[in-house]
Amino acid sequence: MKIAFLGNFTVDYSSESHYKKTFEKLGIEVLPIQENKTNAKEVIRTVFASDLFFWVHTHQYHIKGMDEAMKIIKSKGIPTVAYHLDLFKGIGREPKGNDAYWKVDYFFTCDKNFIPDLEELGIKAFYLPAGVYEDECYLEDYNENLAYDVVFTGSGIYHKEWGYRANLIAWLRGIYGKRFGHFGSGGLPVVRGKQLNQLYRSSKVVIGDTFCKGFDYPYYFSDRLFEVIGRGGFLIFPYIKGVEDCFSEDELVTYKLGDFEDLKRKIDFYIESNGSREEIRKRGFERVLKEHTYTNRLKFILDNVKN
Repeated sequence: MKIAFLGNFTVDYSSESHYKKTFEKLGIEVLPIQENKTNAKEVIRTVFASDLFFWVHTHQYHIKGMDEAMKIIKSKGIPTVAYHLDLFKGIGREPKGNDAYWKVDYFFTCDKNFIPDLEELGIKAFYLPAGVYEDECYLEDYNENLAYDVVFTGSGIYHKEWGYRANLIAWLRGIYGKRFGHFGSGGLPVVRGKQLNQLYRSSKVVIGDTFCKGFDYPYYFSDRLFEVIGRGGFLIFPYIKGVEDCFSEDELVTYKLGDFEDLKRKIDFYIESNGSREEIRKRGFERVLKEHTYTNRLKFILDNVKN
């Protein structure tokens, strides 16, 4: 099987690079198309040499002529598929005009509430949460230079609609001082690869964040939920309706979003409760490795398109 894959492959840590490597591990030949360095004719030519067209659309990239290209591709009966980890509803990204991205046959979305919008466009839509790249899903050795009581990874400069993150980071820094490490824009340098696994494995508590419109938006959560746990971290994550479908209470600790008293109570407890913390860390890791890797996700996509 051959898949023509349109996306951003400029860095090894992009979701597209992870999907590409996962497809290849599944025995599929991938024909990559770099989204900001192509044109509609090249897309058509590459897709015609494949069995399936897979597209992950970067918001700032737009290829002239893709609307017509999609009509030509679909006229040949080649399935067209999108899988996207971001929110679209309520943040200025709703389907507009003739954007070709909304002409795919199948759309796999991490936002369950977006499915009716997609179905109105005649797209076969499926709810599929994010995951973690399987090759990065392992437990690293302890590194005392990366051993913090509390850690947050991710940019402090985030969506303008979600000021909560900046407040959360400032609060954590104010409460825990030098015991807290923020890695990302506005904090310490970003860490990736093996060093990120060491950071998660060596730190006692990692704090998660996710864009949750109105503080009550269900069935959408950041890929960090799976990445932190799958790379060896003990995670305290805001409770979002639907997270219990992915993890049981003995695999993930949640707190009431916006309730810093509840968060502090749980952070302090698990900093000191080494046994409980490590048992939850272990069970969560095993759950991710079994059910929440991109191998699981891409198999789900291929099975549904095939059927």
